[in-house]
Amino acid sequence: MSDPFNYLAKILRVDSALLSDLDKKMSLISGQKQVIEKIVEKNDLLVSQALLELGLSKENSAQKIREALQGRIINLDKNLPADWQGLCQTALNLVDVKTGFFIKKERAIELLKKYPPQNIEVDEADFESVFSALRFTQTTDWLHNFFDKAYNDLKPDDFEERPIQLKVLEEKWLGVAESFLEKKYHNVSHLKELGIIFIIPLKLDTPGEILRIFTLLLHYLNEVPFYSKLFRKFSNEENFIENLKSLLRGDVLDVKNAQSLIRHNTNWLIVQRYLAKDDANDPRLFMPHVNPEAEHWLKAQQSLGKLGPDFEFWKELDFVGDFFPSTSSGQVELASFDLVDLVMTLVKKGSAKYLYHQQEALWKEIFIGYFGRERMNELIENNIIKGYIDLK
Repeated sequence: MSDPFNYLAKILRVDSALLSDLDKKMSLISGQKQVIEKIVEKNDLLVSQALLELGLSKENSAQKIREALQGRIINLDKNLPADWQGLCQTALNLVDVKTGFFIKKERAIELLKKYPPQNIEVDEADFESVFSALRFTQTTDWLHNFFDKAYNDLKPDDFEERPIQLKVLEEKWLGVAESFLEKKYHNVSHLKELGIIFIIPLKLDTPGEILRIFTLLLHYLNEVPFYSKLFRKFSNEENFIENLKSLLRGDVLDVKNAQSLIRHNTNWLIVQRYLAKDDANDPRLFMPHVNPEAEHWLKAQQSLGKLGPDFEFWKELDFVGDFFPSTSSGQVELASFDLVDLVMTLVKKGSAKYLYHQQEALWKEIFIGYFGRERMNELIENNIIKGYIDLK
């Protein structure tokens, strides 16, 4: 690659001068040299290996490469259980951490009775279904009000260690969940503070659908323990509830504050949600940042690799992307090799081409190049409430 800075900058949609300046400052702080060059070399090697296995080359169009990668995904569906309980159990078997620090069930029910929901019965015997259903049976105003008021009453003693629970909701919830599914783009979600991962049981009749759901389960089985660890950590601090709420909201510094802090390229933002879902041109996406979501997805893909060689193919491709001829513009276009981008695009039947999982993973890969994965995770945990990592 003749100019690695221009190449990565084009993928990340930033000015190459930003990456060049960032590299100089991060190299001085970390002592690591040629990080950008090494990432580009690794990316090029992984692209070449993947294309060789697909029987394709860099002369093929982005669309043809995307279709070939998605063809492998469709075949993976055949190697996964086609029933909900089977998928859940297989996911649990692949992930080691299965317990966490969550609100006690009886305390959560007390709060729900104090602030009753609309048009839903508080059934204590089906705790998981009731709290999951709040997400798609209640108005946004009700949810915000419940969150703001009810959680103010919580204390560290209201939390306990218990297993994470995967819950397949009864089919009766499917009709009322339609608007939620449109907003969330998928039928798997979670309640971090309660340790619940829930599935709305759609029909499994779309190519790639089983793998999409399965990877989401693996992702949440990594994300929920990550936040649980933070709940446990902050439970010993005076401002526990404010920190808890900040984590549940997924707070990110506003654009003005972010621009002020990141101006000199010695601070990195912590972005704990996918901003591109709401605005693909959010200014914070073009600042040096790390997103813990990208690490959860990497762990999910590594867990997936335990199922055999066909699954292992994907475990290092999270940050990988390259430019190939475009069949529509006559130019070139970016093709993501990230499993999540590809499966989401597949299930959406090409109505959208997802790229942002790969781009967020690439920012993560850059940070790791200077400071290592272990140090990155430590810095994220220690600074997530502040919203940025100070590397001066």
